[in-house]
Amino acid sequence: MLKNLVKELKPSSTLLINESSRKLEEQGKKIYKFGFGQSPFKVPEDVVKELKDNAHQNKYLPMQGLQELRYEVAKYTSNRKNYDYKSENVIIGPGSKELMFLLHIIFDGEIILPAPSWVSYAPQAILGRNKIRILQTQRENNWFPTAVEIEKVILKDKNKNYLLFLNSPNNPSGQICENLEEISNIANKYNLIILSDEIYSELTFGNNYKSISNFCPEKTIISTGLSKWCGAGGWRLGYFLIPNKLLDIKNMINVLASETFSAVSAPIQYAAIKAYKNDHSDYINKSKNILNAVGNYVYENLKSNKVLINKPQGGFYLMPEFLNKKFYSSSQMCNKLLNDTGVALLPGSDFGFDQTKMLARLSFTDFDGQEFMNKIQNNQKIDNSHIEKYAPKIVEGVNKMKKWSESI
Repeated sequence: MLKNLVKELKPSSTLLINESSRKLEEQGKKIYKFGFGQSPFKVPEDVVKELKDNAHQNKYLPMQGLQELRYEVAKYTSNRKNYDYKSENVIIGPGSKELMFLLHIIFDGEIILPAPSWVSYAPQAILGRNKIRILQTQRENNWFPTAVEIEKVILKDKNKNYLLFLNSPNNPSGQICENLEEISNIANKYNLIILSDEIYSELTFGNNYKSISNFCPEKTIISTGLSKWCGAGGWRLGYFLIPNKLLDIKNMINVLASETFSAVSAPIQYAAIKAYKNDHSDYINKSKNILNAVGNYVYENLKSNKVLINKPQGGFYLMPEFLNKKFYSSSQMCNKLLNDTGVALLPGSDFGFDQTKMLARLSFTDFDGQEFMNKIQNNQKIDNSHIEKYAPKIVEGVNKMKKWSESI
C-alpha cells in the first residue's frame, strides 16, 4: 500500500499543465502555452559541443560533483557575490529541485514559505515531515514578506529552527525582493536559515541584482543551476552553495546523495564546466533583452481596470489578478480561460494563495527564442514590431486574454 503522506499529494501542476495543453493540441485546438515555465532559448553552442565531446565519459564522478566544475562554480559565484566560496562549498545535483528535496528531508524545524511560492516547495516540505508556515504577501511589497511578518512567526517559539525559502526573481510573480537587508537582520538575530533560490538571478532585468547572501552569507544556502539562464532545463544540473557555518547540512546532504542519485551524469558535468568557465555575457544579455521586451509587452497590453499586474523585473513570469466575482476559485477561472481561448495559465492557488483570489501565473515564453536571438544585435532596442514578428503567439494570446477579461 502507498503511504497516506504520498497518496494525498498531486502531480506537479507545472508539469500537469504541459500535459493538458499537449492533449488539447492533439485534438486540434490552438494552445497558447503560458502555463509551463521553460527557457525559450537553446543551450549555447560551445556548451553543446562540450557535451558531445564528452559523451564517452562513463565513469561515476565524485558524489559532491566533479572537482573542476565545483571550482568554476565557486569562482563564478564568488566574483558576483563578493564572498569567497570554495569548491568544498558546492554540491552538484541532478537539478536544484532534488537538492531542495534532500534539504527538506534533513531539516528539523519549521519551513516558512511566502505566498506565492514555487509549486514544489510545499509538497517537498510535507514529504520531509516539517511543519509549514505560509506567509501571505502583498503586491505593494513585490509579493515578498516583510521582516516584521517573518519575526512574528519566529517569536511564537524562538527555540525552533526555521528555514525560509526566498526566491528572487520570483516564480510565479516575476518580481525581485527589495527588502533583503531587513530580512537578513532577522536571520542573524534568530535560528533562521535561508534557502535563496536564485535560479532566475542571471535573468534579472536590472544590472544591480542583489542576493540575500550579500547581507547574511553564513546563514544562506544559494540554490541555482543551468536550467533557466542556459536554456538547459532538460539537462538537469543544479547546485547548492553551502557556507562553512552550515557544514552539518552539507555533510548530511552528501550522505543522502550517496543513497539516492549517487552522482550527476558525467557528460553533463563536463559540459557545465564550459558554461561557467567561458564568457556567455552576450548570450545572457540578449536573453534578458528579449525577455524584458516581451514581458513588458504583455504587461502594457494586459493591464487594465479589469486586470491588476506588476511590471516584470526578471525571469519570464507575470502574475495577473483578474478582477471579477464570476468564479469561485482561480482553478475554475483558469480552466474556463483555457477552454474559451486556448490560453493556458496556472492558478494562483497552486502557489499558496487562497483559491478565492483570482491570481494566475503567466509564463511569456511561447516563442522561438533562438530565431528571436539570431535576428537582433547586442543591446538592440526591441520594439513591438519585433515581438509581433518573432513572438506572434504571445501577441495573439495576450489579445485573447484581454478580450476575455473584458467580457467576464
